Amino acid sequence: MIQYTMKKLAFAINGRGGAGKDTMINYASDYFKIRNVSSVDKLKELARIGGWKDEDKQTAKGRQLLVDLKELFVKFNDLPQVYLLEQFSEFMKSDQEFMFAHIREPKEIKKFNKATGGKSLLIIRPDLKTTFDIANEKNITELQYDYTFENTGTIEESGQRFVQLLKDIQMGL
Repeated sequence: MIQYTMKKLAFAINGRGGAGKDTMINYASDYFKIRNVSSVDKLKELARIGGWKDEDKQTAKGRQLLVDLKELFVKFNDLPQVYLLEQFSEFMKSDQEFMFAHIREPKEIKKFNKATGGKSLLIIRPDLKTTFDIANEKNITELQYDYTFENTGTIEESGQRFVQLLKDIQMGL
């Protein structure tokens, strides 16, 4: 009897704010079972206690707060990585096919991928005008990514190309 093994893959996903990471993942969720998490999810809970709101992620000041909290907790108890590995464990037990872990820092991406056997994925959008002058967005290109996706065209066009990329990657597993 042949036993079917579901092909699963975790990605450390990166890209500038506004590049379309969540948009592409949301589009792909119509075709695949997906887990979408961020290395700052737990830190957002802490930031909310101090008055941070979801809309603050669209401001340099709000984004910098999360960067600073992440740096402190990486040094203190590696909370972002611990959280992502908990999410990865749940992903592996689930029927989900892809996990996307939003991680900005090249060192943290490497650490996550080493622990999970995952791959790195960079989403770029050449026409993107909005950038934040914070350290973790400046070092995005310091890493050699396993995959780079150029988000150009309409959401539908880019979404279809993104889905095809995931299908191609899944076929190669």
